Amino acid sequence: MNGLIGRKIGMTQVYDKEGRLIPVTVIEAGPCVVNQVKTMEKDGYRAVQIGFMKQKKKEKPLHLKEFKADKVEGIVKGQEFKVDIFAEGERIKVSGTSIGKGTQGTVKRHHFHRGDMAHGSKFHRLPGSIGAGTTPGRVLKGMRMAGRMGNEAVSQKNVLIVKIDLEKNMILLKGAVPGCDNAIVVLNKGKKNG
Repeated sequence: MNGLIGRKIGMTQVYDKEGRLIPVTVIEAGPCVVNQVKTMEKDGYRAVQIGFMKQKKKEKPLHLKEFKADKVEGIVKGQEFKVDIFAEGERIKVSGTSIGKGTQGTVKRHHFHRGDMAHGSKFHRLPGSIGAGTTPGRVLKGMRMAGRMGNEAVSQKNVLIVKIDLEKNMILLKGAVPGCDNAIVVLNKGKKNG
């Protein structure tokens, strides 16, 4: 199995063996139940679809995710996968939805410089010119302007696993990961450390 679906609990700090303080993100990963196994003969590719968190009053999972697999032999519907598929010290890829920041101006969204903040200035945080005059006579597509910021799909590679708690299905990842608290994240296996 290449990955799991998890829920971001929040952030805290832990000490490593050398006594250094490390900021970590706590993820509740699994248990994830196999919902469907896709084979080369039936579907044309090999993959395992897993579910996370049951719906209230229903047996169906709330969140589904499909992971491509080299081998699907031995994996059956209803089988559970837990955080023990990962190891401490391993580096993984974490995907989620970034925190939404609403509608923002050009200074915050695109890091534009502002004008003088003196009393005589008529230009503080305005975007400035957005196009030429008669030619082309319109605003070109792709202009960096004010608009919605955040709430986008983000993937973070090479995230180090600091600690795994098998009893509570918790995994501690070094640093921050995309999303707000209680957001759903997808953990994918990456290269091992070293």
